[in-house]
Amino acid sequence: MERHRRRPARLVLTLTAALTVLLTASPAPAATAPARSDRLQRDTDALRDAGVSGVAVRLRTPAGVRTATSGTAVLGTDRPVPRAGSLRIGSTTKSFVATVVLQLVGEGRLSLDDTVDSWLPGTVSGNGNDGRAITVRNLLGHTSGLANYVADVAPGGARDYLANRDRTYSPEQLVALAMGHRPDFRPGARYAYSNTNYVLAGMVIRAVTGHTWQQEVRTRILRPLGLRHTTAPEGRPRVPGPHATEYQQFTPDGPYVDTTAPYLPFDTGADGAMISTAADLDRFFTALSTGRLLAPAQLAEMRRTVRVPAEPGTPEGRSAGLGLFRTPLSCGGFYEGHDGSGIGYVVAPAATADGRTALTVSLHSRPGEQHLAERQLAAMNTLVDHALCDARR
Repeated sequence: MERHRRRPARLVLTLTAALTVLLTASPAPAATAPARSDRLQRDTDALRDAGVSGVAVRLRTPAGVRTATSGTAVLGTDRPVPRAGSLRIGSTTKSFVATVVLQLVGEGRLSLDDTVDSWLPGTVSGNGNDGRAITVRNLLGHTSGLANYVADVAPGGARDYLANRDRTYSPEQLVALAMGHRPDFRPGARYAYSNTNYVLAGMVIRAVTGHTWQQEVRTRILRPLGLRHTTAPEGRPRVPGPHATEYQQFTPDGPYVDTTAPYLPFDTGADGAMISTAADLDRFFTALSTGRLLAPAQLAEMRRTVRVPAEPGTPEGRSAGLGLFRTPLSCGGFYEGHDGSGIGYVVAPAATADGRTALTVSLHSRPGEQHLAERQLAAMNTLVDHALCDARR
């Protein structure tokens, strides 16, 4: 998933009994109820059977709202996954941040063609990085070529996670880490996902408005839409209210670690700090797709896409706009959204362009074995495609 691009597929670390937060239980289908007859529940159970500890799905169609869950909220128990629980949404935060930037564009306060250096002088420099050649559009569309700072702070295993999860970095420090690397390509030459882009986008918002990106998201999006269960936290982003426990397996065949607590090196920024619910994500993406948040010109810019390179676990034909992905459906047409992921979780919100149908899938564990991770993502993508296509019938 997006947050962990450039991270090694296998993490080498010997786990010991001294790490008391490690759980020897693994996700297992035997502890849950048998599958029901309908396809949404079958696809949800298929994710559980593929090794995900807990799965929750919320689907809204013109006929109403349906939910499905499978697995357990806490390993070693039969506690059900909350149907309306809080979710750490990771990189889905980028859609909120891009919306704020595009609103500022619509107000004439900045331009997508402004350079990064014009707003953040000297911030992007060194090792061939040049903020004078990178535009705000390049940041929002991941065509800047900037290295992904995540490669420098991602934990190398369970011990590393525990030792560093409370370490904080300022946006400036994260950008400085990325500046320690040469750019991957010339700005605008191609697409490559980098969380550094949205750390900078958050800094641009502050330079333009004098407020943090969190304040602008709250004022411009959360309050007007009544998203009472969505937060853009400043500081330590703990998950509030009912929620499933998140688990990361750091090595193949290793134990699953409770990673529900935030990993502060990259759970606090404009690239992935927000917390929400499936219902609030539905309301946000529906408002976005139907023009309630952006004027037609800015929404058209957000939807102007480039093809995303094919990767295991990524749907065929996916393309990227400005803070938004477009994915073809097997039954024709497409859906829009922005997946989010982090240590121990994946969330996938999706909405049809007309806003009539919306879906959010959340997975509450991630395996250490690359092929199994790809299999789980493929099963998640199948669920999304089935649910949105079935809603047409």
